Amino acid sequence: MEKKILFEMTGLYRDDFRIVGYQFGTNEKSACIVGSTRGNENQQLYVCAKLIERLKSLEKQGLIKKGILVVPSVNTYSLNTKKRFWGIDNTDINRMFPGYDQGETTQRIAAGLFDNIKDYQYGMQLASFYMPGNFLPHVRVMNIADKPNQELLNLAADFGMPYVIAHQPRPYDTATLNYNWQVWDTLSFSIYTTTTDEVDHKSAMKAIDAILSFLSKQGIISYKGHEGYISKQISSQDIVTIRSKKAGFYHSFVKVGDRVYKNQVLAEVIDAFEGHVIGRVVSSDEGTILFARNESKMYANTAVFKIAPDL
Repeated sequence: MEKKILFEMTGLYRDDFRIVGYQFGTNEKSACIVGSTRGNENQQLYVCAKLIERLKSLEKQGLIKKGILVVPSVNTYSLNTKKRFWGIDNTDINRMFPGYDQGETTQRIAAGLFDNIKDYQYGMQLASFYMPGNFLPHVRVMNIADKPNQELLNLAADFGMPYVIAHQPRPYDTATLNYNWQVWDTLSFSIYTTTTDEVDHKSAMKAIDAILSFLSKQGIISYKGHEGYISKQISSQDIVTIRSKKAGFYHSFVKVGDRVYKNQVLAEVIDAFEGHVIGRVVSSDEGTILFARNESKMYANTAVFKIAPDL
């Protein structure tokens, strides 16, 4: 293993800012895994840390055949200050790719990283969702053309995760790492585990098994792990969002991965002052809970659950 600095920026009042990468196997640009790009992505950082531990062991056994680069964090400043975005101007590094080396700070960070990782054959980003909540682990493929890239979707099944989601990008998605990797001909995937702020060891281990299984099937490592699931392919446009009509405390009866049915009561909304039930959140479809909000209070018209419907 070689530990190397991919990008460095002088700090005026703190230690210098650095993006560090861990290189395994050869220097061939076969696979790159990027962890946290935001300051609250503790789970994504944890997955990378445990992945590095596993890759060290595989390398000692001579089981890594090609080059693998792991970048645990792109935004150590925000991790240290517990800010989701860049602390100075509240901008998001994962909305700055491919970056601009003469631009604002987060544009320069994105450009410095992307210059190092844009030529890899496979790219994996440990992503998080913009809403607070828990996810059923899955892999997403972004559609950068008018129609889904079926070859890439089929390749994503090699992770062995329960779902492969074809995501139709919104305008702001075009500045993400995943999107720009594809523009530069890297076969890229976003991997979602259960949590973001809090570390969930069980789903972290599943993500590592999924990544190692994928690398093995592409001939990059030798690894005999759990084969995982036969993935179900769905489109992000098929996912059903369930909202609460009322504001108040939120008491859920279901969790991610649960099967639910049409007209099933999924949660109650409780009056924040008087304690009685003022509303119920009801499923409009039959399927599997893909996302569940985990905040104790919520506003009216808040997205509480996302359901992967039976198609």
